[in-house]
Amino acid sequence: MGLMSFLRNRMGTIVVVIIGLALFAFIAGEVVQYGKSFFTGDQTTVGEISGEKINYEAFSARLDQNTKQYQQQFGQNLTPQLTSYVQNITWNQYLSQIIFKKEVEKVGVVVGADETKSMISGTNPDPEVARNFTNPQTGQLDRAQLNQFLNNMQNAPASDPMRAQWADFVAARIDAKKMEKYLAIVHNGLYVNSLEATDDYEAKNKLANFKYVTLPYAAVPDSKVTISDGDYQAYYDEHKSSFKNPQELRTFKYVSFNAAPSKEDTAAIKLQADKLAADFKASTNDSLFVQINAIDAVNKAALAFVHKGQLDPKIDSVMFNAPKGFVYGPYVSNGSYKVSKLVDEQVGPDSVKARHILINPATEGGLPKAIAKADSIKKLIEGGKSFGDLAKMYSIDKASAEKDGELGTFGRGAMVPVFDDAVFNGKKGDLKVITSQFGVHVIQIEDQKGSSKVVKVATVDRPLLASSKTQSEAFSKAQTFLSATNGDNFDAQAKKEGLEVKTAPDVTGIAAGLPGLDNAREVVKWVFKADKGDIADKAFTVGTQYIVPRVTEIKLEGYLALDAVKKQIQPAVLNIVKAKQLTEKLQAAANGASSIDQVAQKAGATVVPVENIVFANPVLPGIAQENKLIGSIFGSQPNKVSKPIAGDHGVYVYVLNSFINPAPLTNAVTVKQQLGQAMLQRADNQVFDALKDKANVKDYRAKFL
Repeated sequence: MGLMSFLRNRMGTIVVVIIGLALFAFIAGEVVQYGKSFFTGDQTTVGEISGEKINYEAFSARLDQNTKQYQQQFGQNLTPQLTSYVQNITWNQYLSQIIFKKEVEKVGVVVGADETKSMISGTNPDPEVARNFTNPQTGQLDRAQLNQFLNNMQNAPASDPMRAQWADFVAARIDAKKMEKYLAIVHNGLYVNSLEATDDYEAKNKLANFKYVTLPYAAVPDSKVTISDGDYQAYYDEHKSSFKNPQELRTFKYVSFNAAPSKEDTAAIKLQADKLAADFKASTNDSLFVQINAIDAVNKAALAFVHKGQLDPKIDSVMFNAPKGFVYGPYVSNGSYKVSKLVDEQVGPDSVKARHILINPATEGGLPKAIAKADSIKKLIEGGKSFGDLAKMYSIDKASAEKDGELGTFGRGAMVPVFDDAVFNGKKGDLKVITSQFGVHVIQIEDQKGSSKVVKVATVDRPLLASSKTQSEAFSKAQTFLSATNGDNFDAQAKKEGLEVKTAPDVTGIAAGLPGLDNAREVVKWVFKADKGDIADKAFTVGTQYIVPRVTEIKLEGYLALDAVKKQIQPAVLNIVKAKQLTEKLQAAANGASSIDQVAQKAGATVVPVENIVFANPVLPGIAQENKLIGSIFGSQPNKVSKPIAGDHGVYVYVLNSFINPAPLTNAVTVKQQLGQAMLQRADNQVFDALKDKANVKDYRAKFL
């Protein structure tokens, strides 16, 4: 294992670091920005950042590498959602790399050769280096393992792909160090002065006591309010910055036709599963039976002993209370009928401490010769030779060889099944020779701890899939709908056929899964090629549904037009129009009034007293946040009836009774530190946002992915 063991076990982590680019990943987040239209750009450019084009082939190669590393790291196939996640990681990798590379070059930030050496092998190495070479038993950096790895890297041939991967890792650490220096420059320019500290202290501790009268917007029925085009336009102009669309969005309606397995389909599959159960019960070679009859690759995997709680919840308790050979099922789990058989059970240790010597058959002239060599090494150990010395001499797993072959203490499932079987089924002190996909092992069991029951369960399955008849009927209905509909009668035809029209709002061009549509990538790709009002010329297969979509809205990157946001802003505009009416009513009540009680009486409202409100928390008890009202109160004089204030929930008139000032701030150091820390936490994101705005990012991924 040695070099290969480290790279197998750690390169997943290393590449995840590369993907994130350390500090870059924390800053980049989900930053995506589209070009002005879907068709902008050429046929080989997946995006442009600061004028630098990203070639699709290069992007695709990196995406493929990241996908493989994700699968290696987490041991699972990618769902559409995870695929989209890895695509975004890959894009953000390019985004952060290019933006910050240009910026640090402009500023002149460098990392020299001595500094790089110190980051890798110095007394205080880079945190990612230390993390990847930490001894799991001590939690400390394993300096011997690190030095051995660096020596192996230095002596490895230039053509070794692991050298290239290590070079990528080092380059990523250098980039991260440059970014750390760049951000340090920014951080050093941030400070909080005493005046800011005093203002913050008073905003959180100065108390206001007041009374108010309100006429709520909810008291005016919407039907009694008429909104003019001018009202909409005025609100739009005042809040235009809020309507800047950072990426192209599209909305589509769709109808779906269910192609899930029918009752007849389910019954037919159940019959197959029943026969499978009978055959499984009669089987005398369970492993072979599984290999022949299991569909799911997970079920085909080598059988291993597991603890209680590690099986499917539907069979976990059953199998731990059943006799050997017991067959359970058919039962439904994860979209399949399954049949499970208790192949074996035993009471064994919970964890094992072991060491090994690994022989490579390829360099020994074949498997028989490797086994013969392992047997010879075993005899030498039995004759009194040092296991550690022989490990250093013969084992290709150099990482463990440097530690006398030690693998540490591990639980079931940490090793491949054949290795697990050898160490968990043996006893302390045993020497064994086994063969795995890594080579031939000489294993010594040093210790075993704990004791609990474990079981080995074999499972075969029959997926619950719709028959061709069911799929054909659903597809036929979809085609009938398609032939009868057009851009004008989509909703009417759906209603006529008793179909529910659903809406997928504000979809991005790279979306993979949508609410109710787990794998809708092909639908989204069509939507972003279509024009507003278009209906697809075919039904898309999405899971167990056939989908017919129609594009209803296109929001291009940039400032959205008033018509595009009219429905969105209608509630706010309604309140503004209501505020004009209610302001006039309160103003009339305030004219000639000498107290707020008189204002309330004339307006037909009540006076509400409020105490101990602070500027930093502008919440009106029993109502909600009212920034304008609270802000106005803290800028007013006591005992003076105010003018009407149009808030978020109503129109107010108030009178300030008094302020209660806090004790003077005698030591601003703590407050300045708190404000400074909050400023630093915001700074990195704000820096990236500012650089990204200048970078003129154009994202054409929707054309390719």
